Amino acid sequence: MSAEVWHHLGMGIVAGLDSSSESTRIVVCDADTGAVLRQGWAPHPSSSPEGDPQAWLISLGEAATGGLLEGVQAIGVSAQQHGLLTLDAGGVLVRPALLGNDKRVQSAAADLTDALGGRTAWAEAVGSVPQAGQAVAKLRWLARNEPESAARVAAVLQPHDWLVWQLLGRPARRTTDRGDASGTGFWSAATGEWRPDLVELALGRQAALPDVLAPAEPAGHTPEGLLISAGTGETMAAAFGLGVGLGDAVISLGASGSVFAVHHSALADSTGTITSFADATGMHLPVVHTSNAVRVLRGTAELLGTDLPGLSELALHSSPGSYGLVMLPYLEGERTPHLPHTAGTLAGLRRESMKREHLARAAFEGMLCGLTDALDVLRGRGVEVRRIFLLGAAAELPAVQAIAPSLFGAQVVVPQPADYAALGAARQAAWSLGVQQGTLSPQQPPLWPAAASQVFDPAGEDAAVGHAVRQQYATVREQTHPGAFNAS
Repeated sequence: MSAEVWHHLGMGIVAGLDSSSESTRIVVCDADTGAVLRQGWAPHPSSSPEGDPQAWLISLGEAATGGLLEGVQAIGVSAQQHGLLTLDAGGVLVRPALLGNDKRVQSAAADLTDALGGRTAWAEAVGSVPQAGQAVAKLRWLARNEPESAARVAAVLQPHDWLVWQLLGRPARRTTDRGDASGTGFWSAATGEWRPDLVELALGRQAALPDVLAPAEPAGHTPEGLLISAGTGETMAAAFGLGVGLGDAVISLGASGSVFAVHHSALADSTGTITSFADATGMHLPVVHTSNAVRVLRGTAELLGTDLPGLSELALHSSPGSYGLVMLPYLEGERTPHLPHTAGTLAGLRRESMKREHLARAAFEGMLCGLTDALDVLRGRGVEVRRIFLLGAAAELPAVQAIAPSLFGAQVVVPQPADYAALGAARQAAWSLGVQQGTLSPQQPPLWPAAASQVFDPAGEDAAVGHAVRQQYATVREQTHPGAFNAS
């Protein structure tokens, strides 16, 4: 059915644009039902740790060819988080964008932590402790390493902010949303306010910050009259696209891991273990990171001369508890608990446990127990977790699906692979469009169908089994690193 016919039937058409570190993905959806009508994709050039934002615009244009946006009435923008774009007084980029994976910034983050009085002072100020990915640490790095560039900085944006500004024709007003703002290190999710004093602390001078829009508030209209919604960061857009709500947590299995949940308020955490993000709906996304997730599985697979599917098959030939073999998966140090300089541990070696299948299962149990430790940090602060969405290619491994429900103690949902960040951006565009048309409330987003997924419930006897495995793991963790987890 053509776009014109859809429009004639009164069914608005919206688009979600996700500009990640690797590519631009666009989904065009029916605003009422969320049905995907068309999709587009184009790569980004390799750009680590710096990038040319103009390349993002070129990629956007390539992804939108062939009439992809025909009939679209509103666009939402999601983009990679933790990028920093610095503008001079004329709105011209001072230098290439500093991106989220820039490890040069680590010392600047530590320097900033001390400059405000330590981890507790930062956690109370903005709900997070400076990290290399955050814009505040990048500003500090810029001031220390490129003072001439720093002196020209008049305004700062993140990637989604800059793309929205470009789509709107570079108006005088620049905007962001509370979700992306909460990742900068100079906006508080608890107060909903910028901390320009922290920008000055990092950069050595003031810089203009974008207006923070409400979830359903539009950023504006293009010169052609196309509505552009507030936009948000990729994490927040993906959560919105998945349709998570109160009682839901999301565990992302990358090389490292992250655990976040939907909560009704920001969580101040004096240790900095919890980072208080805001979401794209008016709620909050407290997140806890682990340094080790799938890298544990890959390392073990290489050791055993197999791949991840082979490791999964081996693990399922062992039994819960891996015959007493316990792996503390701290291969790259660890963030939760805070053990940045430690190494992994393999405990419980006995003749009967020295088999390939037991080591394989110990790797899965160790990785998942480490993520459960992170989940327990949130549970310990009153965050309700009834259902856990498991993301990443490793979530498809049978061993993960078999072991995770009992260790997490909750229903595990493995969504079908999809462009959830782009879908979340499209859903936000539909919300903003509906508010403008008077068909939706600013407090109630459109009710799109839940993501297609597999669901794994812990069996009745699994609770006791999972508790025993976790207890075995916790005993080794405490013996090896006494008090470390409590200190997190």
